[in-house]
Amino acid sequence: MILGRNSQNPLRWLVILLLTLGLQAVPAAKPPPVHYVFIVSFDQGNPALLKRTDLPTIHQMVTEGAHTWEAYTIVPSITLPSHTSMLTGVGIQKHQVTWNGYEPNQGTVSVPTIFSLAKARGLKTAMFVAKEKFRHLDRPGSVDKFIWPQPEDDARAVAQAFVANFDQIKPNVCFIHFRDPDSVGHRTGAYSPEKIQALKECDQALAMIRDAVKAAGVLDQSVFILTADHGSHDSQNKEGKTVGSHGSTAPEDVTIPWVIWGKGVKKNFTITSAVSTYDTAATALWLLKVPLPESLWGRPIATAFK
Repeated sequence: MILGRNSQNPLRWLVILLLTLGLQAVPAAKPPPVHYVFIVSFDQGNPALLKRTDLPTIHQMVTEGAHTWEAYTIVPSITLPSHTSMLTGVGIQKHQVTWNGYEPNQGTVSVPTIFSLAKARGLKTAMFVAKEKFRHLDRPGSVDKFIWPQPEDDARAVAQAFVANFDQIKPNVCFIHFRDPDSVGHRTGAYSPEKIQALKECDQALAMIRDAVKAAGVLDQSVFILTADHGSHDSQNKEGKTVGSHGSTAPEDVTIPWVIWGKGVKKNFTITSAVSTYDTAATALWLLKVPLPESLWGRPIATAFK
């Protein structure tokens, strides 16, 4: 290591760095009075594509809330391990979910999830998902309502299931998953017109969900977190066709969006501190006043709040 003239004491700079990181990790003393947190994941949601596509609902929430287009997910950047980190707040080394399909013999994740931690505090929980593999996150007794709509499981079907059930259960923490960009992206490419259309359909589904929360009379007590499990990059399949791929350490694969909107969130605010997928779990728990386990890798993004 080569030190400059003003860096003659490496220990001093290490202490400063650790203190700086520590200060960044300390949340605000008191979160805003939030009773409902909705985590919405756009599977294979490249932030660059979200940013430049005409998505009225998402872009309104960006303008009215806080965001970064440079958050990061785990490696390997694949759906089930990434979502497990998002909803447990720990890395793959800790949660040990290494597979990416529904494998009933694997059981459910062994570490606490935001749902199990919320249930322990008497809160209600729900998951509205477009892939069966999310059953691996449904620890026994932790999710009040798990809905995987069938036979259709596109964004509109997921939103319709939410609309039909939300007012009855009013979950305090709710995870919503849209598969459309991933399903289409794998077939047509990471930035294809077909994937752009899939994102537009997800945006419409998001509007349906937000309208349902408003109709239930709790929008002013709610916070939405919009994010993704991973991005993607273009590659060539065996037939020479361009398809969307992910799972590597490439920036296009590991960079994800992170948008937060709702009660107490700063308006038109760009988050400049580093944000990881682990922070989604930490922020949701912090907002609902659920104590953060010491084992959590993430931290609340408290700077996004007034």
